[in-house]
Amino acid sequence: MLGIETSCDETAAAIVSRDQSGRGSIRSNVVRSQLDEHAAFGGVVPELAARAHITYLDHIIAQATREAGIELSEVDAIAATAGPGLIGGVLVGLTTAKALAAALGKPLIAVNHLEAHALTARLTNGVTFPYLMLLVSGGHSQFVVIRGVGDYQRWGSTIDDALGEAFDKTAKLLSLGHPGGPAVEQAAKKGDPNRFRFPRPLLREARLDFSFSGLKTAVRLQAEALAPLGEQDVCDIAASFQAAVSEIVAVRSAQALSRFHEELPGVRPTLVVAGGVAANQAIAAALASVCARSDADLVVPPSALCTDNGAMVAWAGAERLVLGASNALDFTARPRWPLDLEDMKVSPNAA
Repeated sequence: MLGIETSCDETAAAIVSRDQSGRGSIRSNVVRSQLDEHAAFGGVVPELAARAHITYLDHIIAQATREAGIELSEVDAIAATAGPGLIGGVLVGLTTAKALAAALGKPLIAVNHLEAHALTARLTNGVTFPYLMLLVSGGHSQFVVIRGVGDYQRWGSTIDDALGEAFDKTAKLLSLGHPGGPAVEQAAKKGDPNRFRFPRPLLREARLDFSFSGLKTAVRLQAEALAPLGEQDVCDIAASFQAAVSEIVAVRSAQALSRFHEELPGVRPTLVVAGGVAANQAIAAALASVCARSDADLVVPPSALCTDNGAMVAWAGAERLVLGASNALDFTARPRWPLDLEDMKVSPNAA
């Protein structure tokens, strides 16, 4: 299976195989980051991202097939992210996949980017259904119960900003550079997490939703009050911000695992953490502690497979293909595509 990913600022392609027992293996996984193109802007510029995908995607696909030791004609199908994401980039990858599928006479699998994240743990760790996913990325923060391919139930989401966006905005505010997540984490290592007590929005409420807008505002107000910021001020704000989000994620995860125990009795919970923020070690440590207390297993795929990549798209495509699912060449790219929509389900006539 060839997988193509162009939903944001990574141009990626991969070849993944799936055997009859359901085990997967990554034959190649090529990712070209666009950090240099966007560095001067402190964030991703959609038009620049789309142009870079146009320039490099053909070369990335060629490299992926070369590293896998196969010809394009040997793949069983072409999978590509069809949404959600920056629509210009999504169109580049999906249009390329359509052209390849038509030229090679192969099935097209239009992959939901969130589903690709959701199913990655089955590729890397052989996780079985059902399980609980915490998706924390630049555009999404949500809890989803994964009952099967295409069978997803969202339990909570962000009511304003995603956690990855909060990291990026905090990094920009503190002049730490882009991407913001790793930059804030590095600064936090040298800071005092107890110097500032930033708010934990919604934490006293029972629902499983997130809110990070108020936290971002508190960070900005504190930075303005201390201006001009010294190096230690920056590190202390970063550490205090990271402590706040770690507590928020930990408390919400404990609540979600408790609900999992209640609604799926007899099933030992597995919490799968997906998305770029999953690479944050402070958050990972907080989640490990929560899972230990909640009698649950914690699965965090390798960091290279938590951020956007072609292997996760290829694997999601392979999971759908084995059930007989494919898409017509007129499938439309989607800037928004929630996981729990009815059209995510695999048709009972597909298998």
